[in-house]
Amino acid sequence: MTTVGIDDTDSRARGMCTTYVAHRVAERLADDGHDVARVLLVRLNPAVEHKTRGNAALAVHTDAPVDSAFAVAEEIVEDAAEVGDDRTNPGLVVAPGDPDAVPESVAAFARDAVRDHHALADATALAESAGYRAAGWKNGRGRIGALAAVGAWRAFSGWTYEHISYREESRWGTARDVDHESVFAAADAAYPDAWDTVDRGEDETVCVPHTPGPILHGIRGDDPAACRAVAAAIDAEPTAGARLFVTNQGTDAHLRDADALAALRDGRAYRVTGTVASTPETRRGGHVFVDIADGTATVACAAFEPTKRFRDRVRALREGDVVTVCGEVSEGTLKLEKFALRERVTTELVTPTCPDCERTMESAGADQGYRCRDCGTRADGKTAAPLDRTLSLGWYEVPPCARRHVARPLVRGTWDAPTHPER
Repeated sequence: MTTVGIDDTDSRARGMCTTYVAHRVAERLADDGHDVARVLLVRLNPAVEHKTRGNAALAVHTDAPVDSAFAVAEEIVEDAAEVGDDRTNPGLVVAPGDPDAVPESVAAFARDAVRDHHALADATALAESAGYRAAGWKNGRGRIGALAAVGAWRAFSGWTYEHISYREESRWGTARDVDHESVFAAADAAYPDAWDTVDRGEDETVCVPHTPGPILHGIRGDDPAACRAVAAAIDAEPTAGARLFVTNQGTDAHLRDADALAALRDGRAYRVTGTVASTPETRRGGHVFVDIADGTATVACAAFEPTKRFRDRVRALREGDVVTVCGEVSEGTLKLEKFALRERVTTELVTPTCPDCERTMESAGADQGYRCRDCGTRADGKTAAPLDRTLSLGWYEVPPCARRHVARPLVRGTWDAPTHPER
């Protein structure tokens, strides 16, 4: 077997998509008589500075000899990559041997590429020591992701699927012709085996991109047959081809568990537990912030405006609630992707009511408690009153329109608390 790793061929402004480049490589290898076992779509750390648009690296697993696979991939990358974009720096790594038998150092590199940061020099040195063929265009930074894609099959065990349909090249850069209602009907028929196809709350077809490029739509799920069925049921413009990718999307592979808030560092994503330490605050732009603390540190958590109705869940938190939060840390702030309400505050301190007059008491002065203005009855301090909570215990998540590719939706698998999935 041979693994062809490819990364950083797309452009935010000009379009293209590395999945399409890998699709073309797989097509050419198949046309040349070689077997293609699978094509991996690996989402890398979404917090790295030089990430591509979706920060995806691709790996083609084939029985083609290394030299043949390298020649095909090199030709197609040179033809398709948007190297005119200053941020696009393609990389190619081709490795011999079974993809599940790569050295542990390469598998560890792949794990860290999803959860941490790498330098280009480390990638090139590791590829050379492993005896892999590699090529880079411009500064060749894409070799980091390409090497990570080579090691991903051994590095990770949880995989999902995405069936991507590609547009005819003459239509690239034009508005996509996709029937809105047919997407929703197909999504309803396949849910939950296929997920994040649409956002019902925002009436949005999440599977249809808005950027220029070759993708018509991408259907994600746990069942390949369901993904294909959704794609086939959508009424849309003609396609130029399609491919099923095996992917780490929807797996939370980017999250690392932290024992304490003091351990959080910028540029990584975490799962960590703390206690709500402030009243949620809506700031300019509609962004919602709330602090959590655990005795080692206090960290601001944010639900930004694009997370839409998820912000209402954050606004419903109360000081003293115990929560597990998940998200990327940037400039000391954790960007919420989901959270679990573990323990709820059920009472709040309120100004006491006079038991005789049934009037709200007034402050008797600093540190002097409260007194009734009419009869003089006194109370030492505020009293506990039941708090009407609209937020139940369990997990809450951002809606599909705001979900990161690698983030795990609540509809997938089992969880350690009740779930409140967004559809």
